[in-house]
Amino acid sequence: MSIFRNTVWFLKGMKEYTQGGYTAAAKHFNEDDLNVKCDGRSYMITGANSGIGKDAATEIARRGGTVHLVCRNAEYGETAKNEIIEQTGNSNVHLHILDMSLPRDVHAFTRKFSDEQEKLDVLVNNAGCMVNTRELTKDDLEKNFATNTLGTHIITKGLLDLLKKSSDPRVIIVSSGGMLVQKLNVNDLQLEKMTPFDGTMAYAQNKRQQIVMAERYAADEPTIQFATMHPGWADTPAVRNSMPDFHAKMKDKLRTVGQGADTITWLAIVDRSKLANSGDFYQDRTAVSKHLPLAWTKSSKEDEDKLMNALDEMYKKFGQ
Repeated sequence: MSIFRNTVWFLKGMKEYTQGGYTAAAKHFNEDDLNVKCDGRSYMITGANSGIGKDAATEIARRGGTVHLVCRNAEYGETAKNEIIEQTGNSNVHLHILDMSLPRDVHAFTRKFSDEQEKLDVLVNNAGCMVNTRELTKDDLEKNFATNTLGTHIITKGLLDLLKKSSDPRVIIVSSGGMLVQKLNVNDLQLEKMTPFDGTMAYAQNKRQQIVMAERYAADEPTIQFATMHPGWADTPAVRNSMPDFHAKMKDKLRTVGQGADTITWLAIVDRSKLANSGDFYQDRTAVSKHLPLAWTKSSKEDEDKLMNALDEMYKKFGQ
């Protein structure tokens, strides 16, 4: 009954995630928060060739930041880089090609980037996928998990030392409000038992995993500001391609790409004093609850330990 009641509550509250919800929240924004010069700071954004990742990269570049775009597709990535440079007049925009679902490649990338760069100020883990059939990568990993969870863990952990060289290091993970109807499930990380397979629920489970990950990172690395966030329901290529029925039904109510990206940009550049506790979850520039009322989605320390231990084991396995 509690699961049903919480799901109903979530669906009733979904208007917060629409364009109308953003408009209402924006009335309370302090626009001076984004009146920031980003010169001399370095930002990495994964999944930055389109959608909210590209918009956040553009806004940061517009303010003078050095931006590293991490993209899977070289053609799309090059187009995005050139467009950002043209729109902002900032030539300090760099493209890196990486498939986040391939853990050995992610490891190699973090090592090479760390060797070549003096520091990294902000990492934005935005890359993600929602595959609606159970697909395995060449490493026999379920693809949603490999990209959204393990890829995020490896790139974050692999760049920690570089981030620590910054005077104000931050890590932002683009999660989703969909995680609110998921409880951490550590007994089926590869989703072998999910019958029938549901890509939407697989994605939501990955996003719940990211919430736990960020909390643990924050506890283990007190000098780094960690945050997770929900962009709301934005009209992005990812939504159109992965959720065509949802897009068709909601397209007139979806947020613009810029509205979806707003909190990413805010978390990346706002004065650190404006941020809440490290590891918090944000929606429209405000730290909000990670659980619905009745909190059946709260997990035990034992299960959270199992998740992090499993991720660390895979980190070691694919880093050899």
